[in-house]
Amino acid sequence: MRITIPDNAKQILDTMHKAGFEAYIVGGCVRDALLGRTPEDWDITTNALPEDTKKLFKRTIDTGIEHGTVTVMIGKEGYEVTTYRIDGVYEDSRHPKEVTFTRDLFEDMKRRDFTINAMAYNEEEGLIDRFEGKKDLESRIIRCVGNPTERFSEDALRIMRAVRFAAQLDYEIEDETKEAIKELAPTLSKISAERVQTELVKLLLSPHPEKIKMAYELGITGVILPEFDRCMETPQKNIHHMYNVGDHTVEALRNVRSDRVLRLTMLMHDMGKPDTMEIDDEGVYHFYNHNEVSAGIAKKIFRRLKFDRDTMDRVCNLVFYHDYRFPPKASSIRRAMARVGEADFPLLFEVRYADTMAQSDYQRDEKLRTIEECKAVYEEILERKDCVNLKSLAVKGKDLIDQGINPGKMLGEILNAMLMDVLEHPEHNTREYLLEPERLREEYMKDHVERGEQ
Repeated sequence: MRITIPDNAKQILDTMHKAGFEAYIVGGCVRDALLGRTPEDWDITTNALPEDTKKLFKRTIDTGIEHGTVTVMIGKEGYEVTTYRIDGVYEDSRHPKEVTFTRDLFEDMKRRDFTINAMAYNEEEGLIDRFEGKKDLESRIIRCVGNPTERFSEDALRIMRAVRFAAQLDYEIEDETKEAIKELAPTLSKISAERVQTELVKLLLSPHPEKIKMAYELGITGVILPEFDRCMETPQKNIHHMYNVGDHTVEALRNVRSDRVLRLTMLMHDMGKPDTMEIDDEGVYHFYNHNEVSAGIAKKIFRRLKFDRDTMDRVCNLVFYHDYRFPPKASSIRRAMARVGEADFPLLFEVRYADTMAQSDYQRDEKLRTIEECKAVYEEILERKDCVNLKSLAVKGKDLIDQGINPGKMLGEILNAMLMDVLEHPEHNTREYLLEPERLREEYMKDHVERGEQ
């Protein structure tokens, strides 16, 4: 078995070998190469101490030298070179209090998380696989190196990594590893919000986001995303549905493409249903205003997990409008574009598709046909470049000021009145039409004139 190592990484290995040190590519790059994938990073492990590595290369960066890691720069590319080490006691369920450098590759491999990540390789010796990681790759299994309780006690984030790898590779988690996750899932509360966020997003963006249900079954979401657990416990007996809220969410995730905003939207879109559930006299479940409540819950989750503001705003916007229905009529779609926003509006079609595919088959074909008809009208609107916002309105604030209208709230209200007219009648979007004195006074300024404000 031979792995093709890129030239820069091979140059680092050759340089270290010529200096008398052991050196191997290690971890994720070996795993991905064995799977026929192109690794994103080529990490290297060695028995050379950090100071030895620094002497061998012209440009290095001390990225984690206290843990034995030096980044070697070859051109503009950086390669992490880490000394074999033995980790000391983990006091915070994340980081070892101290590390001890070792000359033994086996000792270094013993501290790694999963067997599939505990393989090393170089061209001289081939694959070094003391924990049968290649066998687990072939068996499609995520298994801890050694005792899983010890591995997860050392670093609780490995609990989320296990499910994330299962989602990325479509693997199952080995039974002892699963039991250790169930036992130690509460220790995830010690992990920083940023780390939890990163692993959650990687899981959601994987080819199998439905593995979020595995995280629920193992007790993970109960710690990091209790709102999802409430969805899993909320039925929705309604002709439009065949799953409980949580399983509906899982199916919706399966039916939307791998995009950060879209996957997070489908995860959050029904978070408000547990709080809005009503049962009518016939036993039918209803969730009035769940979109608004869901958007509020999503905002709290984003803040708790310290997401960036842009992601939060876009997802909350789509969650709020995910149930917004409009006919395939140009004026209705222009109004919808104005409300939702031009950037997010096309994503709404994908949200509605995923939501529909996760419902019962009652009227499904009709619902999907309406989505496609709306998309067709939307494309025509784009092609015609119809005005759908103030930015593309033919009249600006300065034009109204030139007409003697004072700057302030009234000016904005007049512009919005013009926009509402143009959304219904795009042919009205000309300066001549909008600024015609009688129309300006009797239509766009009507309320203000009646109140004697102008």
